Amino acid sequence: MFGQSKAFSGFSVDDLGKAREFYGETLGLSVEETGQGDMRLLTIKLGSGASVFVYPKDNHTPASFTILNFPVDDIEAAVDGLTQRGVRMERYPEFEADDKGIVRGPEGPAGIAWFTDPAGNVLSVLQEN
Repeated sequence: MFGQSKAFSGFSVDDLGKAREFYGETLGLSVEETGQGDMRLLTIKLGSGASVFVYPKDNHTPASFTILNFPVDDIEAAVDGLTQRGVRMERYPEFEADDKGIVRGPEGPAGIAWFTDPAGNVLSVLQEN
């Protein structure tokens, strides 16, 4: 039924300006703002060609799960680059992380590190095996 649909995802933030700066300047993604007043939104273009819509929400609650995953070739370099830009890696008690906040294990990706956007939504960088 929807096999040919050009589906997209979206999520909310509490401050569109901070989101535009974070996704555009800190993460280096292509970000376009459209609309006016309460109808403004951001379109983030991902390297895969997909788009993600970001919209403001007055009663925003951060997602309690990872909303975007960024596969990278070198997790160490990606985490170092994020840290240099002021991004802090998240640590979760159920996962043992190294000093940089990278979780490694026998299963799953070769390494994963989580961080949040200014609205508290969870993102990750991960290096696949």
